[in-house]
Amino acid sequence: MAEPFKNLINAGTARHAAHHLRRAWRGFDAASFEALATDGLDALEFKARALRWADALQATLPDDFDRACGVIETALAPPLSLDADGEPIGLQGGLPPDGIAGWALWGTGEWVARNGLGAPARALDCLHAITQRFTAEFAIRPFIAQRPEAVWPVLQGWSRDPSAHVRRLASEGSRPRLPWGLRLQALVADPSPTLPLLRALQDDPSAYVRRSVANHLNDVAKDHPDLVAGWVHEHRAGASAAREALLRHASRGLIKAGHAPTLLAWGLSQGLRGEASLAIAPACVRVGESVALAVALRSTARTAQALVVDYAVHHVKANGGSSPKVFKGWKLALAAGEARALNKNHSLREVTTRRLYPGPHRVVLLVNGVAVAEAAFDLRA
Repeated sequence: MAEPFKNLINAGTARHAAHHLRRAWRGFDAASFEALATDGLDALEFKARALRWADALQATLPDDFDRACGVIETALAPPLSLDADGEPIGLQGGLPPDGIAGWALWGTGEWVARNGLGAPARALDCLHAITQRFTAEFAIRPFIAQRPEAVWPVLQGWSRDPSAHVRRLASEGSRPRLPWGLRLQALVADPSPTLPLLRALQDDPSAYVRRSVANHLNDVAKDHPDLVAGWVHEHRAGASAAREALLRHASRGLIKAGHAPTLLAWGLSQGLRGEASLAIAPACVRVGESVALAVALRSTARTAQALVVDYAVHHVKANGGSSPKVFKGWKLALAAGEARALNKNHSLREVTTRRLYPGPHRVVLLVNGVAVAEAAFDLRA
C-alpha cells in the first residue's frame, strides 16, 4: 500500500528543520519546536500538519518579524535545480543535507502569511526565497487579498526574475481558484490585474512556468469564458508550438463544455458532417468495474474535418437526479467519406472527488461540443 501523502510532513522532517533553524540561530529552541510540530501528528491530515508546523514556528522564532525571516532564510537549502525543460528536480526527494526545502516549507510560508501582513515588503522577500525551495503559492494569497497595492508591483518584477520558481509564483500565486489555496474573490470577479503577468509569462522558456499560466487561464475560463476564448483567438496568431500547447491546455475546459467562441478560435466551430453512433457494454455494471465505449463515425463531407470527440456521463446523484461530467475522448482529423471506429474503457471506480450512486446513467457523445449520439448503462452497488 502506498505511503499516505500527508506523511511527507513527519517527525523526521521536523527534526531536520529544527537542526537547521538551530544552525541559523543558536537561541532557537529545537526541542520545543519538534514537540509542538509533531504533537498529535498521526491524527492530522496534510494541511492540518502544515498549520501545526506554523503554530510551532510561532512559538519558537524571534518575536521580531524581520529577524525571524532572517533565521528562516539562513536555514534554507540552496534553490531547487531545474532540468533542461525548466522543471524542478528533487521536489519529492529526501531531505537535503545543507538546509530546509520541500514540504517543510508549506507551514513555514503559512507562518509568514500570519505575521507579515503588516510588513509586506519584508514578507514578500522571504516568500521569494521560500518559493525557490518549495513554493509560496499558498502563502502569498492573503497578501494579494489584503495588501494588493503592495503585491502587484512586486509580481510584475517577479515575472522577469532570473529564477523560474519565482516567475511561476507570479502566475500560480495569483490564480483566482488555486486548489487548496484561499480563493481570491476579487480576481474571480475581475481577473484583469493578472493578465499582464500572463502575457509576460506565456512564452517563458520554462515548461514549469508555462503550465502555471495555462492553469491560471483555465481558472479564469470558469468565470469569464469569453475572455479566455478571445485570448486564445488573439494569441494563436504566429504562436510557437509551446504557446499553442499552452493555449490548448488553457482552453481544455471550454472545449469540453462546447463553448462556441472557443471552438471557433480552434477551428472547431462546425459540428460533425456525417453520422455517429455510441454503444456501451456491458449494459449492467457494478461500482468499481468499467464499461467499454464503442464510437462509430462516418463522414459525409467532401473535405477533411477537425474533430474533438468527448463524452458526458450523467451521474446519478444522492437525491435521485443527475449531473453531467464531461470526459476527454479523442482529437482527430476525419477524412472525406471516412468511417472511423473509436474505443475507450471508462472506469467506474470511486475517487475522492466523486461518489457513485446506483441507477441508470446516460452517456452523451459530443463532437466539437455538439451532442450527436447517446447510450446508457445501469450501475449497481
